[in-house]
Amino acid sequence: MNPLETIDLLCPYCSESISFTVDCSENEQEYTEDCPVCCSPVLINVSIGNNLTFRAERENG
Repeated sequence: MNPLETIDLLCPYCSESISFTVDCSENEQEYTEDCPVCCSPVLINVSIGNNLTFRAERENG
């Protein structure tokens, strides 16, 4: 796995396909990025174990 990976997901607000770069040097991550399409805050959860898993949800739940 590369130190930086690009993940593709759907924005939980506008449902557009968006991409983010994640740092794979940490096993568990949670951070907020603005959707580049609708500018809404997307909460991104990343888990790195045997596989890279991630999910995006609305920041407000």
